[in-house]
Formats: sequence, structure tokens, C-alpha cells
Amino acid sequence: MVDLPQLPDDPSKLAREPLREQIRQVLVEGLLSGRWKPGERIVERRVATELRVSQAPVREALRELETLRLIETVPNKGARVRAFGVQDMAEIYPVRAGLELVAARLAAPRLAADPSALEREVEALKRATAQGDVSEQIRHSVEFHREIVRAADNSVLLHTWESLGVEVWTALSVRWLDMELHAKAADHDQITRAFREGDPAVGQMVSDHVLNYVEAALRTHGQAVHH
Repeated sequence: MVDLPQLPDDPSKLAREPLREQIRQVLVEGLLSGRWKPGERIVERRVATELRVSQAPVREALRELETLRLIETVPNKGARVRAFGVQDMAEIYPVRAGLELVAARLAAPRLAADPSALEREVEALKRATAQGDVSEQIRHSVEFHREIVRAADNSVLLHTWESLGVEVWTALSVRWLDMELHAKAADHDQITRAFREGDPAVGQMVSDHVLNYVEAALRTHGQAVHH
């Protein structure tokens, strides 16, 4: 059995990052690495013992993953990994596309005035792509979109978008469903240029771009995204 990573000993990091969040990341890494496969139980007590923590923060982390629909709680059996499939993507991505359409329209004036946050993520994505670093490609692709949502300056919109677990679902889609990263640096470059130039079609451009993340994978599985 592969050991779970130990929590950091550095107290300053514990202060910066809640224990629950660290445990959630460990659990997600376990899903990505294949330690826990769809249908398999995640034993709360065992995780707490391996990480040398109480069961309370483990339980909180599991609840967060349940909210993201990554795990499900079965009566008298505890938590187990959901059978994740292409239908989940077919449901999640149109919702995300709709949120980012609204976000892009709200953010357009701010990003036209200062697109530097987007430009930084594009450069980082270019480097990750050149290095073939899939994890960094995922991280900077998602962060690019997060910057658009942040620039909308709408806390309800940001909270709703974050609640989708975009980074986790993107990583799982790449790992489990062989979804190709459509979000090449050139695509993000084009979107950044549209914001910079005040293109009125930028909202639809962002929405279509989000749907393009998943359309190829859905076609492979005989389904389609409904715009």
C-alpha cells in the first residue's frame, strides 16, 4: 500500500493553510494517483491514523469532497469514491461555461484596463507546455480562468465558481478520462488580446473555450455538450 504524504512539520505552513485543506489535498492526490479507485472505500479512521491527526478534520475534508461529488457516503459503510464518468463532465462544464460568460462580461472593463494578471498566467502556461508539465498546465489553465472570475468583482459569482472544484475536476478529467488539455497557451493568448482590445464578444469566446475543454472527450465517448 502506498503511504499517504505526511502533513508538513513547519508550523508556519499550518498557520497559512487550514489542516482540513491540507487533508483534502492529500485525499485528492490519492484519487489522482489511483490509491482509491471508483467504488472503493476511504476509511476515515485509517486516514487520520496515517496522517497523525484526529478524525474531525478528515471528516470535514471528506464532506468537502462529497460536496464536489467526488465521493459519496453510504449508510453504515462510510465514504467511498464515486464512479466518475463522462456524464459528470457533461453536466459540470456547461454550468462552468455559463458562469464564466457572466464573469467575462462583468470583468471586461477591468481587464481591458489591466490585463497583466492574465498575461502572467499565459506566460506560465507557455513554460509549462514547453516543459511538458501536465500538472503545471492544469494549474495555470485554471488560474487563468480564476483571474477572470476574480476580476468580475462579484463575491457570489466567485464563490459559486469555486464551489465547482474546477482544478480538481480538470485534473481528474485529464487523468481518468484522457481528456486532452484544449487550453493551449495560444487560446489563452487570444482571449487575453480580446480583453485588452475591449472585444464585445469576449464573454462568448470564454464560454466557448470552456466547452472546448471537454467536447473532444465527450465525442470520444459518444456524447456532446449542448450549448
